[in-house]
Amino acid sequence: MNRYLKLVHMEVHRFRYILAGLMGITLIVQFTALIWYLNDEIALNEKAMQKYGFAESNMSFAQTIASTQFWFAIPIFLSISVLCLYAFLIWYRDWFGRNTFVYRLLMLPTARSHIYLAKLTAILLFVFSLISFQLLLLPIEHLIFKLIVPADLIKPSYFMDAVSVNQIFEMLLPSHLDQFVFSYGLGAMALVVVFTAILLERSYRVIGIVYGVLYVLVCMLALSFPIFAGIDNSESYLYPEEVWGIELMIWAVIVTVSLWLSFRLITKKVTV
Repeated sequence: MNRYLKLVHMEVHRFRYILAGLMGITLIVQFTALIWYLNDEIALNEKAMQKYGFAESNMSFAQTIASTQFWFAIPIFLSISVLCLYAFLIWYRDWFGRNTFVYRLLMLPTARSHIYLAKLTAILLFVFSLISFQLLLLPIEHLIFKLIVPADLIKPSYFMDAVSVNQIFEMLLPSHLDQFVFSYGLGAMALVVVFTAILLERSYRVIGIVYGVLYVLVCMLALSFPIFAGIDNSESYLYPEEVWGIELMIWAVIVTVSLWLSFRLITKKVTV
């Protein structure tokens, strides 16, 4: 366990500057968009007051988030893209980096499965760190909203309204626990499948690319089985709980097979 945690720390340490950069970009872009929009709206209200003697409309935090959601989405999509790319780089940088770091990594006096689990854990930590950072930004942005907008122009709104009106927030922060588990469970499964495909390529090289692509396709077909079988639509004879159980079983099979195959590959087949 101690060696596994050291490997996780090493992976986090190698990505720390990129993670900090993504957080910095998210903060700067969202704060700038928020302040810019609020100043423009206040200026329009001041003109309306001078011309008509009353403000055009009150302002709510939810309305502000909805109006700036394009700019809020840019750093979020950038972070998602970087993490998707890093899911590949976290493996290939060890092979193609300076001094072929993988030589030392695979010779460590620990189970090779720990290397796999450390990389998987690191990616998941990065994902939830960015989500937690976004959750931390929202109350600060709400405070900025209240500091900039005059009190007589503020229309009350619930904090969750700001999450629900922004499509990207609604996707990242599902309001129901089962949706949250399903979304992030699906993401974790996709990560495990990609890792398995990478290890197939690293084990068998050129032909391994074909194996990896075929493995991903097989997993996608298995996951799409409820759709092809027509058991997840409104006309299905199964109850929603039964459909959910089938999908959960397919997810568990894919993850279990992927982990077993990955551990076998990294232990028996992967060479330097």
